[in-house]
Amino acid sequence: MMAGIHLLFVLLISIAVPITRVASVGPITDIYRSAAASLLVPKDNSFGSLEESYEALRTLEILGVEKNFDLAAVAHSTCHAVVEKLKVPSLDLKDVFFALNVNDVLGCKLHSHVLKDNASKLLKVIKDATSLLEFYYSIGSLVLIKKQGSHVVLPDVNGVFHSIKTLSQSDGRWRYDSNSAESSTQAAGLALKTLAGVLLLANDEVDQSMVGIVKNDIVKLFDSIKSYDDGSLYFDEIHTDVNKYQDPLSTTASVVQGLIAFSDASHGRINIEGDTVLGLAKFFLSIGIPGSSKDFFYQVESLSCFEKNSAFIPLVFSLPSSVLSSSTKDLLKVRVTTVLGSVAPSLTVILKQCLSSNSKRVLENQNLQFDPETSTYFLDIASKNIDIGKYSLNFEISLRDEHANVYVVESRIHTSIYYTGFVKIDDAEMSVLDADVETVDSVKKLDLMRENSLSFSANHLQKLLISFKLTTPSGKSFKPQQVFLKLIHETNVNHIFVLENSGKKFKKLFDFLGLVDKLYYLSGKYIIQLTIGDAVMENSFLQNLGHLELDLPEAPEKATHPPLQPVDPASRFGPQSEISHIFRIAEKLPPKEVSLVFLCITLLPLIGFAIGLVLLGVNLKNFPSSSLPLIFAILFHAGIAAVLLLYALFWLKLDLFTTLKYAGGLGVFLVVVGHVTLSHLASVTTKLKSS
Repeated sequence: MMAGIHLLFVLLISIAVPITRVASVGPITDIYRSAAASLLVPKDNSFGSLEESYEALRTLEILGVEKNFDLAAVAHSTCHAVVEKLKVPSLDLKDVFFALNVNDVLGCKLHSHVLKDNASKLLKVIKDATSLLEFYYSIGSLVLIKKQGSHVVLPDVNGVFHSIKTLSQSDGRWRYDSNSAESSTQAAGLALKTLAGVLLLANDEVDQSMVGIVKNDIVKLFDSIKSYDDGSLYFDEIHTDVNKYQDPLSTTASVVQGLIAFSDASHGRINIEGDTVLGLAKFFLSIGIPGSSKDFFYQVESLSCFEKNSAFIPLVFSLPSSVLSSSTKDLLKVRVTTVLGSVAPSLTVILKQCLSSNSKRVLENQNLQFDPETSTYFLDIASKNIDIGKYSLNFEISLRDEHANVYVVESRIHTSIYYTGFVKIDDAEMSVLDADVETVDSVKKLDLMRENSLSFSANHLQKLLISFKLTTPSGKSFKPQQVFLKLIHETNVNHIFVLENSGKKFKKLFDFLGLVDKLYYLSGKYIIQLTIGDAVMENSFLQNLGHLELDLPEAPEKATHPPLQPVDPASRFGPQSEISHIFRIAEKLPPKEVSLVFLCITLLPLIGFAIGLVLLGVNLKNFPSSSLPLIFAILFHAGIAAVLLLYALFWLKLDLFTTLKYAGGLGVFLVVVGHVTLSHLASVTTKLKSS
């Protein structure tokens, strides 16, 4: 992807930097804004903590995203949290820092005495501060308070500057505190941002020798910068605790933000090469759309620092479209913008060379015109009689002198485009030839721009010839990337043949005698399918030309068998055909009268039982009358009734096993109550006889 990188050392802020690299990334676009709007959505009118709220609001502010939520409700809720945090008597440096940052974005209504109280507390913290984070949060908060209009003066500026500087290391990295043995690249970025705050809060002149030492430390820090194959540059932590590891994005963001802040505050030269600045900008742009809100903030905040500063503003080259059409006479357009897509200053853009795929020079030294409506530079290549194809473009970009000390631009850029168009297809025909003298048996013309349904027949002693001519819009012979002819047997066995260009025509002769083994001796119907395609061919196609009835000899015993065709998953796992059940024909029922007669016969035993009871003189004279025997007698007869009811339920709905289970329980019950009842009757009968 990369054609080459030619780096020329030059002082960044004194001249424009001539750099050569391949254009592969573009500025922030509306795609980023849409992603941010989808990712950064408050929940219950809150983004979470003050830190999370600041990162989300700041990201949306930089991108200029139209809020798809109730901003007034979010601002009210967040500002309430800001005011409450700043009114707390005890001072939490981190929370106060992010509360003031949120206030800087939302413009919450804070009383001046609240800011003054916090400023006095922060000044006291600075006097006793020993760690880098204490300096970072307290000085950063004072800068934000001063930005709100409060009068803040940092006493003993040189002393504070020196206290922070004691945490630096010889390789440009910094420690978080004096007791820490490890130094950190990310801490270096925080330290530079802190020192920038010291310079902004200074009321007296700062010792410039210390400022110069810090600038030299920055140069040493950039000696440890790393690179990817695409030319993007980044910083990474080394020899750090695994539990405190910071990824390259957060580390690089810290260094870039610190570098820009210190450069703007010190108003002096920093010997950073232009290609380094462009490589860092390319790192943030090549990340794409981050997946988390914090990574989004790191990326966008760093690009915002590149967007607005006094010495390091990289410009990004991009092509609005790398595919141009000759049929619609598209213009070659180039866009050079800042990393966030803002319009760049006046430039001179020259197309130095335009090389075809065979390295033939087609155009050179073409000045591109500027279109103020679209903020693009354009060239009418349709008027240059360029044929379709892939072209390598070499651009030269230069800044005007008044912008050369601020902006950084890639002076030489290599990129490529595809110039497409309609390819004309002429003299297309198919014919069947005899094998011996190659006399034409049948010839049929083809119109490859329309559907064809030709029909041919041949045997193994004949040949099939297909030929056509392809020409570009300028009339030159065209050789596409893909020209295939496929023969599809009726059993779905496919055979693919590549058509080669012979002279000005594509021609393919199919000698079936030599192809019988490749065709697996399969006679029958073959569908003829032609595929012509190329990246620059706008009328690429795949279509059926017709069919061929082919008569081949029988396959010998040792001939190769056709491959097994893959089983269609739908035939195995798809819905099966509906199963139609054949039910047994219902048996013929007897007439209704016969059924009623049978019912009466089944009731005869019950009637006979009732008559027998009457004849035997059954009565209730001996039914127990005393309380306990009476209860058992009633339970005994109720048990008999329950058994009869169980028989009826068995006849209607219960199965045999359920009926036996209930019958067993009722049988035990009847034995007990029946024994008590009969014993009482027996004792009564014995007493009557004895009396």
